[in-house]
Parts: sequence; structure tokens; C-alpha cells
Amino acid sequence: MRVLIVEDEPYLAEAVRDGLRLEAIAADIAGDGDTALEMLSVNAYDIAVLDRDIPGPSGDEIAKRIIASGSGMPILMLTAADRIDDKASGFGLGADDYLTKPFELRELVLRLRALDRRRAHNRPPVREIAGLRLDPFRREVYRDGRYVALTRKQFAVLEVLVAAEGGVVSAEELLERAWDENADPFTNAVRITVSALRKRLGEPWTIATVPGVGYRIDTASGTGRAGGDRG
Repeated sequence: MRVLIVEDEPYLAEAVRDGLRLEAIAADIAGDGDTALEMLSVNAYDIAVLDRDIPGPSGDEIAKRIIASGSGMPILMLTAADRIDDKASGFGLGADDYLTKPFELRELVLRLRALDRRRAHNRPPVREIAGLRLDPFRREVYRDGRYVALTRKQFAVLEVLVAAEGGVVSAEELLERAWDENADPFTNAVRITVSALRKRLGEPWTIATVPGVGYRIDTASGTGRAGGDRG
């Protein structure tokens, strides 16, 4: 999951971003409305977390733009305005949820995951492919009925690969979806994470490397060794 945090209080925004990263949720920060609109135009986000009172176009205006785009991106209003009228106006704009400051990071995480599940309500909550069973709600993975313990980042990478249903996912896309915009595009983190994930899942290798292109879940029985363990 990748979210955009639109918040003009830098310390709060950075604390939220860092906390979300620990929960395997990639997060980018926009400190004003103009930056937020620019980032929304060039990046793919699953959820927008909007402070209503920000410099430039307000959070309300950004919400209107998101709704008008027809993207269906869920919106969570994050603001100090806690009156019922304020909440009513926020929901009236099309917000999907509303969280007032101060708040517990854990509650934000739970709300984001709930919004993500609603966003993907047309997909099965549990994904199964090539002997893998991935439960995004319980954050559990099984390989041929055997539980596989993964790190948060390994789970995030596997979630992207499983969602592709055997399609090839480039290293750049994995970096974008499982990390965030601050990730070094020349990092070898993707290769290292995929290699470790492949070993965790065990043989025969279920993650195939497509040389020069990316990675995919190998759906062909007995050919999971494709791409070897070269990451």
C-alpha cells in the first residue's frame, strides 16, 4: 500500500511517514496543496491522507480534484477540526474517513488498512496462486499449507507480485509500490529483498526472474526455478 500524506507540519508528517514505514506502508509527504496535486499527477497512490488547512489549494480542494478524477482513491481527512459540522462538511466533500488530531498512529494504520480493503472489495480478500496463499488482512503467507514468516518488506513485495497474477513486475515498480519516492532508484534493495523472499518461500522457487525486465510469480508447476536465485 502506498499513501500520500498532505500535511504542512513537517515534524508530524515525518513522524507519521516513519511510523507507517514500520507497518510496511509506503508513504510520501506533500507540505502544501500545489505539491500534493503535482505528486498525485505523477505517482500512483492507494489512499490520500489530507490535512484540510494547508498552504496553497486546501485539503478540501484536493479532495474535490481526487473525486472529480474518477480514480476512486479513498480519502482520509486528518485535521484538528473536530466539530460535527466540520466532519459533516468533510464527508460531504467525498471523504471516506475522518481522524482528528491528536491521534494514535495505530488507529491511523487500522483505518488505512480498512480503507484499502474497501477499495479492493471486488478482489478476494485472500489471494492464492502457485501454491501460495496470501492473507492481506492477517498479514499471513502460506506455501503449500506451510506458514511462512516474512518481514514487513518481504510481505509488501510479495503482495505486489501476487496481485500481478503471474504478470511481470519491474524492479522500478516494486520500488515504487513497496518502498516510496525517497528510495534510491539505484539501490539493490529490491534484488536483495526478492532473493531473501525467494529463500523464505523455499524450493522449488516460486518467484521467477525475467532478465532485464523484472520478476513474476511462476504459475507453471515444476518450473519455479526459472530465473534461479540471482535476484
